Amino acid sequence: MRPRVTLKLATSLDGRIATGSGESQWITGEKARAEGHRLRASHDAILVGIGTALADDPLLTVRQPGLEHRQPIRIVMDSRQRLSPDSRLVLTARESPVVVVTVQLPAPSLLRAGVEVIQVHAGRDGRPSLNHVLTELRGRGLISLLVEGGGEVAGRFLRGDAVDRIEWFRAPILLGAEGRPCVASLELANLAAAPKFRRLSAEPVGDDLWERYDAVR
Repeated sequence: MRPRVTLKLATSLDGRIATGSGESQWITGEKARAEGHRLRASHDAILVGIGTALADDPLLTVRQPGLEHRQPIRIVMDSRQRLSPDSRLVLTARESPVVVVTVQLPAPSLLRAGVEVIQVHAGRDGRPSLNHVLTELRGRGLISLLVEGGGEVAGRFLRGDAVDRIEWFRAPILLGAEGRPCVASLELANLAAAPKFRRLSAEPVGDDLWERYDAVR
């Protein structure tokens, strides 16, 4: 058993989440971002990789009027516990739960700040084993997980066949090959091995397009 996993993407038309220099705020418009907050409120937990945590210093909270009471657990995949004690996630850990998933012994500085540190087995790449992570989260009673970024984390969940739904917000801009992709390498041997999804809907949200997909297994 594992949580139901939704991958949320906010990209340009050509599937980029940032410019080559890393600029990403804001690719999508205000209405799309509001829908993103509603997605957060509908999940038990929200997960990002340490790259996103370091680059954006996000809060990962629900900041939509009327939904402030529905705050998901905030999770960071952080093999070496590089999350700064001065980050907004750590500084607010006593207000809203923050979990760091690592392959190391828990860092005392994170524990003192009120962060829960989960040590899991390492996969072949030295990063947290995805199956072990999902088993641990389900064991803590988490039924739904929203994965928000970045490309490396999205790639890992897709490679592991662990994405059940995609919520994709596309902005009407193009960032080109130098932009940062929303999904890292999938290590595909051939086209037949590509993850497959069925489109449920596509609708405008402000100037952006919101597409929803379910996994085909």
